Amino acid sequence: MQPRSAYAAWRRTARRFVLAAALVAGAGGVKADPKPSSRNVHLAPIAVTAQPIAAFDRIDPERTRFGKLTWRGGLVLSSPSPNFGGWSGLALGPRGKSFLAISDAGTWMSGRLVYAKGRPAAMKGVRLGPLLSLGGEAIARPRDRDAEGLALLSGTPSEGSMLVSFERNHRIWHYDIDAKGLSGATSNIALPAAVKRLPANSGLEAIAVLRGGPYKGSLVAFAEALHDRAGNHTGWIWVKDHAQEFHLSNAGEYAVTDAASLADGSLLVLERRFRWNEGVKVRLRLVRANELRPGAEIDAETLLDATMNQEIDNMEGLAVNAGASGEIIVTMISDDNFNKALQRTLLLQFALDGADLASGRARP
Repeated sequence: MQPRSAYAAWRRTARRFVLAAALVAGAGGVKADPKPSSRNVHLAPIAVTAQPIAAFDRIDPERTRFGKLTWRGGLVLSSPSPNFGGWSGLALGPRGKSFLAISDAGTWMSGRLVYAKGRPAAMKGVRLGPLLSLGGEAIARPRDRDAEGLALLSGTPSEGSMLVSFERNHRIWHYDIDAKGLSGATSNIALPAAVKRLPANSGLEAIAVLRGGPYKGSLVAFAEALHDRAGNHTGWIWVKDHAQEFHLSNAGEYAVTDAASLADGSLLVLERRFRWNEGVKVRLRLVRANELRPGAEIDAETLLDATMNQEIDNMEGLAVNAGASGEIIVTMISDDNFNKALQRTLLLQFALDGADLASGRARP
């Protein structure tokens, strides 16, 4: 091995262990709740700096094809605001410009995503505010403000309504969105009994509202780490306001971090795996609309497998929108666990072509 190659391999190994340590800390391996309080957060503009990511693959920078996804670009995001970070849920407008994100520290962020030559380039008009309770107050207790999943019910990230899932104190709350930002929570969604028995840090990590198919308008949710006897993920689909269980295969023992519906009612599921000897892996899978139903056992197709040879972090938020040429734009955001020295807030964007979506399994 040449010295330069040896150095590059050392850097990858070092980064793997640094990120691994950060993820363990974020999961509760050190002091509980190092996240900033949202109690005194008020809606206000914040500055966000966006550093473009030139290539997704560290070893082969010219590579743009990953499974069925084509790399479009990405950003490393930072802000002087002490409340910037922990982004765990993401929604984009129809053209991929307006955005809304929620943090597991009990805050939300909205603004515009700016593009240059079709690639993400900057964030403008960014505002940050507190997630409010059913009583319209900032969520004070750490166990109550761990927001993880975000799903638009109607409208856009600028005007509409959405659902937010929380873990530790497991629940799903409904919010309205207007020019002033997010309302206080307006109502609860009835949860299946199994959710109430979940461990504190393994709650409803992913939610989505189906945009088409036989269950159009239905809520779908996944627990981060609730498995059946075969090790499959447990999910629920709400049919006539009643949550019914289904299961998703889980080769490789990943955890679910988010989900997003495609226009036809198919579902993209984002997963993460951590091992000390390999660091973090990220996987994106496709559940087709005709597979998703109560009682189903689904072997979803893998669209993307990414390792620390690629520009990834703790990817937790997932959103989709239609591209200008009819392709599906897939956007992910990472949760930095407020470990600023060890982790990054990344925004990654890919394209999924309709022809590739219609075809069979992704090529390796």
